[in-house]
Amino acid sequence: MVEIVFLPDRQTIRVPAGTTLLAAARLAGLVVEAPCNGAGTCGKCRVRLTPEGLAQVVEQGRHRLSAEETQQGFVLACQTEVRGDIAVALAAGNADRGLKILRHGECLANERDPFITKRFRAGEERTAVYGGGDRLGFEKGNTEGESYGVVVDIGTTTLVAELIDLHTGEERASLSALNPQARHAQDVLSRIQLASSPEGLALLYSGIAGEIDRLIGELAVAAGIGRDRIYEVVYSGNGCMVHLAANVNPAPLGKYPYRPVIRGGSSLKAGDHGLTIAPFGRLYLPPLISAYVGADITSGILATQLFARKGATLFVDIGTNGEMALAVDGRLTAASTAAGPAFEGMNIACGMRAGAGAIERFSIGPEGGVQIKTIGGHEAIGLCGSGLLDAVAELVTHGVIDAKGRFRPQDAPSLPPLLRERLQRRDGKIAFALTERVFLTQKDVRQVQLAKGAIRAGIEYLLASQGIRAGAIDRVLIAGSFGYHVRAESLLAIGLLPRAFAGKIELVGNTSQSGGRAFLLNRAYRQEMVERVQEVAVVELSSHQDFERVFVRCLGFAEEEP
Repeated sequence: MVEIVFLPDRQTIRVPAGTTLLAAARLAGLVVEAPCNGAGTCGKCRVRLTPEGLAQVVEQGRHRLSAEETQQGFVLACQTEVRGDIAVALAAGNADRGLKILRHGECLANERDPFITKRFRAGEERTAVYGGGDRLGFEKGNTEGESYGVVVDIGTTTLVAELIDLHTGEERASLSALNPQARHAQDVLSRIQLASSPEGLALLYSGIAGEIDRLIGELAVAAGIGRDRIYEVVYSGNGCMVHLAANVNPAPLGKYPYRPVIRGGSSLKAGDHGLTIAPFGRLYLPPLISAYVGADITSGILATQLFARKGATLFVDIGTNGEMALAVDGRLTAASTAAGPAFEGMNIACGMRAGAGAIERFSIGPEGGVQIKTIGGHEAIGLCGSGLLDAVAELVTHGVIDAKGRFRPQDAPSLPPLLRERLQRRDGKIAFALTERVFLTQKDVRQVQLAKGAIRAGIEYLLASQGIRAGAIDRVLIAGSFGYHVRAESLLAIGLLPRAFAGKIELVGNTSQSGGRAFLLNRAYRQEMVERVQEVAVVELSSHQDFERVFVRCLGFAEEEP
């Protein structure tokens, strides 16, 4: 056995020799951000060792640390096995601060008819609380005027929670935070793999349940109400997130025939899922469309009334899990594609989440000068998703990156001098310096290509399934926090969306959240959407033999006809 002391809190644990630092930290109950779940690819689980400590470990595999970081004693926790007693310095833990997370989206006018209702019985001096017409319990005195619900958008990376007055429909408070599961596994497939074991499921479930319960407590304090006056919570999220939040093993989502264990459209006891609200409080899960087209898209379809729109409307939620739906005169078809975490700033050399100091806007002037805008106006320390997409789009537009995604040579005569001088060598490879501290590598560009290629291929397959060409689409609705902050022109410039969509793009915001609010405020939508979901045709991209060919064609930055 060896002893590991985790600094700065000096938490100590003894583990068998050969245990990785990441595994030891988890055994000690500490959080070390590891979005790739220990695969050694994301480079985010950096910890620092003293020279004496480095002599007591063995580093395995290939990883993303620079020569400078290695000289400073940094190692990847997931790839470093302990052979002797050591002290480990953890990161400062400030990555969650100052996050810029979108909380609002397009929503329909809600006619209020909530699932939770109350009736005061004067003769008995108590109030009966009902859920869907069934009596849930009694409260002392007259509490008819105190009735609240919470909507939680469970994103793969972020959480948004808002407290709603069920009588008025007004928002009383809202909060956002990181999904704590992202520290252990960034994308959906990694979480499915991790949660396939009882220990992994317990880790991910306890993290999400605890964080949501914490948010509910803070919402109650902010609104000046008691937790016991919150009677229902609605979870809106993709299929995997809903399974994990309901403590259900999502393993069947990761293997053929890709069927969800739970289908949603159900009301559960909130207390059974770690939520401290009214003793008889309920938890509602909106219906899922398929294994990878989840309740977030059901909520988005409801919020935008996609089924009621005339003509052809494409709805795309851009995120780690790229989900999309096509409505042709109300007839719905849906698909999903694994975009990966690049648009969340993961697997990017200088990538970070949308926090203070992240570059969120990037542009190049006529003479090659650059302009950047950071979140909060702080000094640039990294690159979040919208800034990443802007940067790649601008570099493609100005010829710094060619149609195949390669940087031009440093001496390319076609480039303005101001751009040529930003093409620099880092660790022997070409990179583009956005600032002195923040740069874009060839590998980063490749990550953007993979993400945009997956979404574009999904769009092409979805349109082809209904015999519709891009030019025949009447409007394109881009949903999600990332989609709201990115520029439509950047989406077109890199080819994530066809050029035929120009002038037709609408940013509709966080419709997972606004649709969840509609479920909370009007119970009639629940049965209506259960029925509509059953009518949605799902295009399973994994079953198409030529998907890989289309995906490869969509990797390039040049606009090509299918």
